Amino acid sequence: MIAGRIARRMLDAPRTRPEEAALKPALDRLGGEVVRLVSRDGVRLAGRWLDADRDAAGPGAGSGAGWKPDPREAILLLHGYSGSVTPDLVEYGPTLRRTAGVLGLDFRGHGGSDASLTTFGLREVDDVGGALAWLGERGIRRVALVGTSMGGITAIAAAVILGDGGLASADSDADAPKLTSPAPRPQIAGIVAEAVTAELPTVVANRLRGPTFLRHALARRAFTIAAQLVGEDLRSTEPVRLVGLLEDLPLLLIHGDADTTVPPPEARRLIAAAPEGTETWMVPGAAHAAGRRAAGDAWDERVSAFLRRAFETARDRDAPVGILASAATGASDESDGPSLRAEADHPA
Repeated sequence: MIAGRIARRMLDAPRTRPEEAALKPALDRLGGEVVRLVSRDGVRLAGRWLDADRDAAGPGAGSGAGWKPDPREAILLLHGYSGSVTPDLVEYGPTLRRTAGVLGLDFRGHGGSDASLTTFGLREVDDVGGALAWLGERGIRRVALVGTSMGGITAIAAAVILGDGGLASADSDADAPKLTSPAPRPQIAGIVAEAVTAELPTVVANRLRGPTFLRHALARRAFTIAAQLVGEDLRSTEPVRLVGLLEDLPLLLIHGDADTTVPPPEARRLIAAAPEGTETWMVPGAAHAAGRRAAGDAWDERVSAFLRRAFETARDRDAPVGILASAATGASDESDGPSLRAEADHPA
């Protein structure tokens, strides 16, 4: 009975957090546009698009002091369990938009998106698929995923399940929902994932009270019940099962050494399962998903530099040669890139 209540509560995440109301002035200062899009399985989603800040190279100059955002690149910002993407946009948006335009996405059942069960990445992958299609329709060719906690879980799962976009035939999902876009899907250039657990029950167990063995037993039972309620196993997309499949995709895993929700040993389990070449950063004194609050400018510098390197690598892979290079250069000289203002709602 207790595990059943935990399972039902897990699947019904709070749509917003109480502190979000106080963030409205900061969100208004960020500007941008409220956008509407549709997930791969037809759930209507909300988000906010922030244009790149082309006047400030800002942190990350180590990856090229003359960094200039490419209008064909974007960062998809994915929030954690409960609440909307607003707090993450306010905290990370000003830094991230110095590298590329930013789309902050409200997952299903969160913020301004339609009501739906929260599945810890299982169905949220379809939300990422819808966001990538929306960006592709607007001319974006390369996207980096930045996610905290459940957002990081979903980023890893999305790159594995949807593919990184490098090979169209290999990335085609025969079992995907029928809702598709004719526009080319952007390539996933890299992932920044912070405060990501190796196994999903760990997060729930560490939010319960009682003896350790009992908390973990209840959490595992809750996920078994949740799978029965949803009709699919939520743990099938947990990070430790998928992260090793990312292969050569640039990946930065950030964790706080004061995280009690996902303790450092759990982070080290995920790191051990990650591909060779994965970048890792254990932030001293950082609590759960609070790396930037603990590290400040060092977070801005490190994340910006990583994202810029990832985009530069993706550009090199994407660069045409010979006659195609001349044609591409000519085309780029005629346009400043795509406009993402279509089908957007201007916030009040």
